[in-house]
Amino acid sequence: MITRDDVLAAQQRTAGHVRRTPLLQVGDAAWFKCEFLQHTGSFKTRGAFNRQLAAAERGELDRAVGVVTASGGNAGMAHAFAARSIGVPATVFVPETTPAVKVDRLHAYGADVRLAGSEYAEAYAAAVEHAAERGAVFCHAYDQPEIAAGAGVLAEEVLTDLPDADTLVVAVGGGGLLAGVLAAVAGRARVVAVEPVGAPTLHAALAAGEPVDVEVSGVAKDSLGARRVGTIAFALAAAAPDLVSVLVTDADIVAARAALWSEARIASEHGAAAAYAALTSGGYVPAPGERVVTVVCGANTDPASLAPAPAEA
Repeated sequence: MITRDDVLAAQQRTAGHVRRTPLLQVGDAAWFKCEFLQHTGSFKTRGAFNRQLAAAERGELDRAVGVVTASGGNAGMAHAFAARSIGVPATVFVPETTPAVKVDRLHAYGADVRLAGSEYAEAYAAAVEHAAERGAVFCHAYDQPEIAAGAGVLAEEVLTDLPDADTLVVAVGGGGLLAGVLAAVAGRARVVAVEPVGAPTLHAALAAGEPVDVEVSGVAKDSLGARRVGTIAFALAAAAPDLVSVLVTDADIVAARAALWSEARIASEHGAAAAYAALTSGGYVPAPGERVVTVVCGANTDPASLAPAPAEA
């Protein structure tokens, strides 16, 4: 479990290393938290810096060996960027299905990129083995206290900028963002947790009473494709009295992503559009006057896929 105190500690530790992203009003009672403007294009950079800086503070970080992580792309980019910033090497294991745009970015940030298996779970196993063999600091993509607490800092920013926000809507893969947001806003705002039907890790865990494995598929599996929700996220979600869990289809996500581009010129990856899909699909219907902040959490996508095909002459 983590608490708001952990989030506040992360906020202090990462100040000057991460961007304080803006809150964009898009309706009478609707806002976007623009985390797609974060370093490396996603919220993951917050947890990466918090994890690595905390490890360095404790003397755990061997600067010759550095850090290792497994990722569908975004966490890897975040850790590669953070490692480069503080001057240590980063090894990143990714599934063979990771989009080329993300692999290219990993290389650009100086990471040693290793392909392992067809999904996140296989890349994770390879990263754990590497950490044990080399002595690198292992950085989980979502299920470590410092990772989750770092992500939660964005919720602190939201409630500083909009103290009377009623609801934060967030996408869920492994649950690091959800965990951090729940810890940050406990007792102050409601959280709506949104997942693709093709990767319902939280939904399945809440139904089973514990984290369970799920099959992973769909358009957002590169960023929301964890096989099971993290233990930290599950503990906080199970204890949250007003948490709302929503599932959205691939069609809902594709439509929401297109709307973000056509209506707001926000280039979001499919996983980052999942939260907004809960609103555009009617999966979550705010009450009249309910002040809703949707976290648009990532922009690592091919911009060419956002524009409609040119009309034939």
